[in-house]
Amino acid sequence: MPIQPCEPQPRVGITAVGSLLPEDVLSSDDLQREVTRRSGIALPDRMLTLATGIVSRRVAPEGVYASTLAAGAARRALDAAGLDPLDVDLLVFASASRDLVEPATAHIVQAALGSRAHAVDVTNACNSFVNGIDLARGMVLAGRSRRALVVTGETPSRAVRKDPADFAEFRGSFAGYTFGDAGAAVVVEPVERGGILDVDGETHSEHWEVGGIPGGGSRHPRGDAYTYFQGDGHELRGVFEKAGTAVIDRTLHRTGTGWDGFSKVLVHQVTVPYLERFAELTGVPRDKLVVTVPELGNVASASIGVQLDRIFGELDSGERVLFVGLGGGISIMTMVWEKS
Repeated sequence: MPIQPCEPQPRVGITAVGSLLPEDVLSSDDLQREVTRRSGIALPDRMLTLATGIVSRRVAPEGVYASTLAAGAARRALDAAGLDPLDVDLLVFASASRDLVEPATAHIVQAALGSRAHAVDVTNACNSFVNGIDLARGMVLAGRSRRALVVTGETPSRAVRKDPADFAEFRGSFAGYTFGDAGAAVVVEPVERGGILDVDGETHSEHWEVGGIPGGGSRHPRGDAYTYFQGDGHELRGVFEKAGTAVIDRTLHRTGTGWDGFSKVLVHQVTVPYLERFAELTGVPRDKLVVTVPELGNVASASIGVQLDRIFGELDSGERVLFVGLGGGISIMTMVWEKS
């Protein structure tokens, strides 16, 4: 009996990207002056800028929500793909921010777009967007979706405490002073070549208490104090360093790809020193990185989407990009994507 040729494995990829940044710009120096004015705490001159390397960030104005930024980025992604909102049958809102506890923010985005897709929220801190892309890929591969739209809208600037009662509270709120707002979106669908080639992840959930926004859930359903980001940035950085580079090392080994095999490496960016430490630990060449944190700050799960939007049009078919997601909880993710 003749040997039958193997059926080619189905491929799913990212075919279009969009992002949206609020127009309002807030410098770290102005933010520090506001904190000093409202709290009365004397801080060293330009402390926020020098400690974080963040010069500015975008801030969503009154009336602009997580869903607003997500819908705006989604329209740009759909326009780039030449698609109508009704061409999408799965809409994933994947973000650390949301408009409401209930219903899912995906429905608010869907109502704004005029689509009729299956709509669902996915949340996993700053890894939400990469998780959302992975979920959409799985749904397409399973035949549950023909074309997915994955969106994020991040407004963490609204979780920043600008009136700490004392220096201890300022220090506990410090990680929040890195935040900026942004939206991003991708279209995920079958492709003939390339696409998402590899996904890996690792969790260290015993560290879930290191940092986060505790309000809004069953533990702290009410209380304004719980709506601010709380956590020790140094401790969080230490946890990630302790977790090490195992996920990245596995990905490079499994795919048989060195750093020279990637056109770009998109990594979640918290501060400039943190990004420099990432490069030092992993050995990734600095010219492979798409650095956004000095001008945009930490835009949570939108970070990788914004970076991808900036380089998408410059990539040629066959070029590979490595996504590295770092999220509170904590979780680490990698995704290898090849442009079709």
